[in-house]
Amino acid sequence: MRFLSILPIVSICGLVTVAIATQPSLKGANLQSSSPLGSTSNAGQNLTSRKSATVPDFLVLGGGGAPSYNEIAIEKNVLYFQRTMKTLGFDPSQATILFANGNDGRETVRYLDANRSERFKAPNIPYLQAAATVDNLQQSLQQIANASGSDRRPLFFYFTGHGSRNREDEDNNTMLLWNEQSLSVREFATFLDRLPPTKPVITVMVQCYAGAFTNSLVYENGDPQAKIAERHRCGFFATTKYLPSVGCTPEVNEADYRDYSSSFFAGLSGTNRIGQRVASADYNRDGRVSYLEAHAFAKVDEQAADLPISTSESWLQSQLSEAATANLLDKQSFSKLLATARPEQRFVVQSLAKQINFDLGKSYRDNYDRIEASDTEDELKSTYLARLKMELTNIAIEQQLRTSKNIQKIAILDRLLNCESGSLGKS
Repeated sequence: MRFLSILPIVSICGLVTVAIATQPSLKGANLQSSSPLGSTSNAGQNLTSRKSATVPDFLVLGGGGAPSYNEIAIEKNVLYFQRTMKTLGFDPSQATILFANGNDGRETVRYLDANRSERFKAPNIPYLQAAATVDNLQQSLQQIANASGSDRRPLFFYFTGHGSRNREDEDNNTMLLWNEQSLSVREFATFLDRLPPTKPVITVMVQCYAGAFTNSLVYENGDPQAKIAERHRCGFFATTKYLPSVGCTPEVNEADYRDYSSSFFAGLSGTNRIGQRVASADYNRDGRVSYLEAHAFAKVDEQAADLPISTSESWLQSQLSEAATANLLDKQSFSKLLATARPEQRFVVQSLAKQINFDLGKSYRDNYDRIEASDTEDELKSTYLARLKMELTNIAIEQQLRTSKNIQKIAILDRLLNCESGSLGKS
């Protein structure tokens, strides 16, 4: 279901970026000061004592740009991420968290009470360190870059909030931060470029029009017309650069949440946001759940209108025209395409095909031509149809690329897939 605001208030969804990291000390920094809720100790001292070369760098950025669209669901996303860290064996205090107005005490988080009346409360996130502003994000990334051993630790960056579409250049959309500041794809790329060149970066971004931010990870300066960046960076995004995302709601009951964050982190950790175990996303049975597998889990699990996309998928889809891609899908049955697919891709295709009663022995076109008009008018079935076509497209283009033996392009794809195949672990 799509979460719609009951009140006449702006409710576009945004982008949250979390960087998984051992936090360097913030003592003496120019960030808005804050201590972990329920703690009287200094946040900077806590961070210093937690340094460890074996723990990734975690950075979480979240919140709306103003109280009118700083929904409680965004705050709950951050809290769920902290629970996910704990499930995976990490101390939630190891993450740098920048959220909305920080710890200044103002009541900025919008929610609906039991009487369906609009209310506001102050952010209540343990270990919240500062407001989600451009300056604080930039300083946090710089401190991570300057920390001892930073070049060897991956950065996991999670953004949950709102995004804006740049209709003049959809490859340069923006994320919206506190005080209605904006940060574009190319500006974000310059921030990431200041990190050590050898530092891996993994992002999860769930804002509207988030797919444009694949560019900030794949290309130099975040510009798809530029060269491929020689960096170990990848990311996972709630939806494409053309579409709004879902999940920004003032509703308080998390059992009703249907969004990419809910599904991705459930797949990654094996536990959903209300504490229930979910089916394992270890589709290749190697004893761990990779980011790619969590992404695949979300494509099937999320019952909302998002079209999730990753860096490798975005890059692959840029390699062929829409007409050429359609030609590939028209000529091959699902079964033939699945012969070269990875386990997580087979899971997505088989699961979605079952949801809409597609025959794996036929091509996408043959299946599509026999569906009922009502199926394309149903939002969820239409979404499954679009996700299925995207997954088949990714498989078909990769199949053609590897057959072409274009060494340079295969190397680009393999580098992206290698990054996306990583997982959150302590070793």
